[in-house]
Amino acid sequence: MRRQLLSGAMRILVLGGTSFVGRAIVDDALHAGAEVTLFGRGRTGSELFTDVPRRIGDRDTGDYTALRDGRWDAVVDVSGYVPRHVGQAMETLGDRVGRYLFISSQAVYARTGVEPGSDEDTPRRPPVRDTEELTEETYGPLKVACEDDVVARYGSRATIVRPGKVAGPHDVQDGLTYWVRRAARGGRVALPGSPLQPVQVIDSRDLARLVVQLLMDDRPGAFHAVGPAEPTTIADLINTCARVAGSQVEVVPVPTEAVPPFFPLIRAESMWSTQQRSPARARAAGMPATPLAVTIADVLAWDRERGEPPLRRGLSPEEEAKLLAGRHGASLVHPTHRTA
Repeated sequence: MRRQLLSGAMRILVLGGTSFVGRAIVDDALHAGAEVTLFGRGRTGSELFTDVPRRIGDRDTGDYTALRDGRWDAVVDVSGYVPRHVGQAMETLGDRVGRYLFISSQAVYARTGVEPGSDEDTPRRPPVRDTEELTEETYGPLKVACEDDVVARYGSRATIVRPGKVAGPHDVQDGLTYWVRRAARGGRVALPGSPLQPVQVIDSRDLARLVVQLLMDDRPGAFHAVGPAEPTTIADLINTCARVAGSQVEVVPVPTEAVPPFFPLIRAESMWSTQQRSPARARAAGMPATPLAVTIADVLAWDRERGEPPLRRGLSPEEEAKLLAGRHGASLVHPTHRTA
């Protein structure tokens, strides 16, 4: 059943709406009955949303000419990564938009010393404005600066959404996709680090529904778009992937230093608390909670439908076999049972 806007069709401008998160937001907005306009370079996703108006421009070069006319009830900024992106968009749009919703990140918070269950009032990292180079050290502080600028310009008409680890069909980050594909193959699975590491995954469609609901309700403030308050462990996630695929796995811990950095979903123990944010405010605002098994099943089906192309992250079967050689009896997790 399609959700309807309270009165008339809301006009939403999406800055970047043809990749993973933006795509989910546009799809949800259209199903809610909104009138959507897309702004981007027009280089990707040309086959998507063919009936949706597009304004062509380039945030990297500062080309916002296509947005110099028109009015929208709200703008969703999915592609703003540095203050210049946000500043130029706001300067161009001015008061021709009602609400400015900025997609930020959990990286705005400190990586260590965070209590499990932390909420949106947790102190953020100092903003950074003297660089546009996106690194592990600058990404979060640059997002902080973007948040500050949106709130300074739009005040009570500003909304900030801070996603955690987002997963689902069309994911370009290979995070959950790696473990879904690996568990489906079955057998001994190399896990860099501890099986007890918490993992807090949110379905991209839940994030999208939160964003659209916040716009429909004209709601200001900051919101965590994160998974359940009691996150699963990485070992349980792998075993759930196996159950969904109907396979059997044996999770075998291996040293983290034996694998490439930024391994899918793996975090250092000092960062485990960052996988345990509170979703309470977003839940109260209407964010749903898709069961992890449903997200996994949909990722599995999508990955197989696209032909399981090579992933950019993780281990190849050959690399994993070398890691597991000589580690017989090292498993800390019982095998899953094959489902009927």
